[in-house]
Amino acid sequence: MEVTCLLLLALIPFHCRGQGVYAPAQAQIVHAGQACVVKEDNISERVYTIREGDTLMLQCLVTGHPRPQVRWTKTAGSASDKFQETSVFNETLRIERIARTQGGRYYCKAENGVGVPAIKSIRVDVQYLDEPMLTVHQTVSDVRGNFYQEKTVFLRCTVNSNPPARFIWKRGSDTLSHSQDNGVDIYEPLYTQGETKVLKLKNLRPQDYASYTCQVSVRNVCGIPDKAITFRLTNTTAPPALKLSVNETLVVNPGENVTVQCLLTGGDPLPQLQWSHGPGPLPLGALAQGGTLSIPSVQARDSGYYNCTATNNVGNPAKKTVNLLVRSMKNATFQITPDVIKESENIQLGQDLKLSCHVDAVPQEKVTYQWFKNGKPARMSKRLLVTRNDPELPAVTSSLELIDLHFSDYGTYLCMASFPGAPVPDLSVEVNISSETVPPTISVPKGRAVVTVREGSPAELQCEVRGKPRPPVLWSRVDKEAALLPSGLPLEETPDGKLRLERVSRDMSGTYRCQTARYNGFNVRPREAQVQLNVQFPPEVEPSSQDVRQALGRPVLLRCSLLRGSPQRIASAVWRFKGQLLPPPPVVPAAAEAPDHAELRLDAVTRDSSGSYECSVSNDVGSAVCLFQVSAKAYSPEFYFDTPNPTRSHKLSKNYSYVLQWTQREPDAVDPVLNYRLSVRQLNQHNAVVKAIPVRRVEKGQLLEYILTDLRVPHSYEVRLTPYTTFGAGDMASRIIHYTEHNTCHFEDEKICGYTQDLTDNFDWTRQNALTQNPKRSPNTGPPTDISGTPEGYYMFIETSRPRELGDRARLVSPLYNASAKFYCVSFFYHMYGKHIGSLNLLVRSRNKGALDTHAWSLSGNKGNVWQQAHVPISPSGPFQIIFEGVRGSGYLGDIAIDDVTLKKGECPRKQMDPNKVVVMPGSGAPCQSSPQLWGPMAIFLLALQR
Repeated sequence: MEVTCLLLLALIPFHCRGQGVYAPAQAQIVHAGQACVVKEDNISERVYTIREGDTLMLQCLVTGHPRPQVRWTKTAGSASDKFQETSVFNETLRIERIARTQGGRYYCKAENGVGVPAIKSIRVDVQYLDEPMLTVHQTVSDVRGNFYQEKTVFLRCTVNSNPPARFIWKRGSDTLSHSQDNGVDIYEPLYTQGETKVLKLKNLRPQDYASYTCQVSVRNVCGIPDKAITFRLTNTTAPPALKLSVNETLVVNPGENVTVQCLLTGGDPLPQLQWSHGPGPLPLGALAQGGTLSIPSVQARDSGYYNCTATNNVGNPAKKTVNLLVRSMKNATFQITPDVIKESENIQLGQDLKLSCHVDAVPQEKVTYQWFKNGKPARMSKRLLVTRNDPELPAVTSSLELIDLHFSDYGTYLCMASFPGAPVPDLSVEVNISSETVPPTISVPKGRAVVTVREGSPAELQCEVRGKPRPPVLWSRVDKEAALLPSGLPLEETPDGKLRLERVSRDMSGTYRCQTARYNGFNVRPREAQVQLNVQFPPEVEPSSQDVRQALGRPVLLRCSLLRGSPQRIASAVWRFKGQLLPPPPVVPAAAEAPDHAELRLDAVTRDSSGSYECSVSNDVGSAVCLFQVSAKAYSPEFYFDTPNPTRSHKLSKNYSYVLQWTQREPDAVDPVLNYRLSVRQLNQHNAVVKAIPVRRVEKGQLLEYILTDLRVPHSYEVRLTPYTTFGAGDMASRIIHYTEHNTCHFEDEKICGYTQDLTDNFDWTRQNALTQNPKRSPNTGPPTDISGTPEGYYMFIETSRPRELGDRARLVSPLYNASAKFYCVSFFYHMYGKHIGSLNLLVRSRNKGALDTHAWSLSGNKGNVWQQAHVPISPSGPFQIIFEGVRGSGYLGDIAIDDVTLKKGECPRKQMDPNKVVVMPGSGAPCQSSPQLWGPMAIFLLALQR
């Protein structure tokens, strides 16, 4: 008997459809959240308008099998917006507090590996209105040869907005225009940033001294309010003027306290003062208070330009700049330049020789240089000249030139740089001139031309410099264009010729150049050499992990391939099965010469040979692992998400059923699927119902179906489906089944299917059932139960008792629907019983260009104590909502109710239900015939077999 019942449960709801259902992805973008309006621009382009700071929510509705993966990307908008680098992989794109820079075109890309991906787009237009800025400018011109002067004032109002703002100018409370006042002119200037309107007051008159208001508006788009700014024009209105308490260039010593005052000499209204520093912010410890800037214990790093700016929105801002120079000296260098005319690179008697000395100083031009020979001041002569600002050398450089070098000119020369009278230490540099002073040579030490290290280790590149004096060595990259050194610099100086690298990485591999510097040595052509750095790193292999499926008894070849590594070869390969070492496979002679992969062949897949295989590949630097999971178990099922109206509700029993459909992924890869094990568990519950579903041979793309019954409204369920073959259980697939009403609303849930109460009406609709009715409610009006006739069933109604008055309206607004069809049909049940019944109206709110409500259906008066059904055809041109409007009649016996609202694509039934054809209420004694069931004859047949 138990076997018979199991067969009855498992076989009867199950269906197979032979046609393949694999289909390429299809996509459609729908909107939600706080959109102002969605409109069609040039027919093909969709534009989504939203207010800055609101929440953007776009949903990509997809169809196709297998279930497509969705990726959101963005183009246009601000160049600083990097959204396209952080793509969102989700069907819903949500951006909280959207900014104007996030406007642009958003793309939804859906792909499932079948056919070409589906790509849809929508342009997001972010609306905003900033606070306006108002500035005043005035001109004075002579007329008729200085007989009198005309004074003209320009009030310029600028604002950033989207869409473009509309400007209104007011004097006091009066709106200004060209036609009403010949003394004003309003125009839009060319080449301005943002939206700008100028109010021109021509030949200023006494009545023009008044308060002026610039009001900007985007016509309440997205609910953005108007904004305004006011300026009072008087006969003393003037732009700011400034003067400084110090010179524009201020030279100070380190450690001094610096105080600079910025004094106002004019301006009405009173200007605002602000100090700034370039480059960078004000120094740490600096205090800017009003027009006074104080910097305690100033240091060399505090040098720079300090700007004092005064603004009062009249004329141009006044600006004064102080160039603060803190005395300092650093980096003393020298150069030895042999006879340039004779193109010599060596020091030779009888030829000219130039010694140069330079320091980096602030201020540079105030540095003085003094030359010494063998500890004594150098004496000027016809053969010994000291020059300054050599055009071939850096600015403010001192040079000592020796004409026709004699043996007596050999010696030690010292150049000293100083700031006379300033507490800044002198800097000096020393150079020895003798027969041993020779230009440099550079080379790489033996065995150091190629440096090989492992990734993550330190490395040292070395070049040897010979010569006297020995100059610093400069390092750079050779083989990579514009490449930087690991330090982030294009050139790096090393005094000992060694470039030290910490924790080298593979991208540091390449050729490095070392060359002699032209300072602190001979000013001649640089000598150079090259060093090759090879960074060894462990191998990278593929596949890192692979799931290998094969039917029992069939062979399998496992291959682990080397992608990259240094050295680029396989030194050894070790195979393991479930952690146990396997004997090495036979070596193929051709692969032994330059092995780039390792292979393992299994003659037949069995239950014993199924499991985890690991191939460890080494290149003597490190190792990498390929993992293979070999099995004969079946792949997971692929749930089918495009089932039309899978939820079928049964309001009378408070249950619903769900049509579960799926295909089997790669059914021919392993042994045939014999049956499925189905597990159904209500969320937040522990117990699950398990059923076996036997099947015949399953083809690829074949749609399988099972109807889940006795699911409780409105609970959700977790469904797990596992295929079974001769090998055993395969991979399990799971999904969550949600109770959805598919545009049919029974009002059973407190969320009432997303319907909301209109905030602009007089009162609200009420949700109730027979159990929650007020026992003192008005008799002879309203329904006793919902359309199902059960006391638990809910419906929506309007209560017309006090304090309601004649003509009061209650509006129930649906969620926003996206028009994807030309025609729709709204079907619903209504109950209009009572002698004071008013009206029930159905309106359609179009959101194509703002909110526009149109009447689609209306009914008034008492229609009896029965539920009746209406079918209303609508044809929205864009996104829309439906509105149920209940209007209170002349008295309290006027309750109106609605239930079971359905929105379907297509035209309404041609045969309208007779308004007088009633739905019989429970307890009326009407006959009830049970529906025929498919399983009835089968149950009788099985029972007969059992007997």
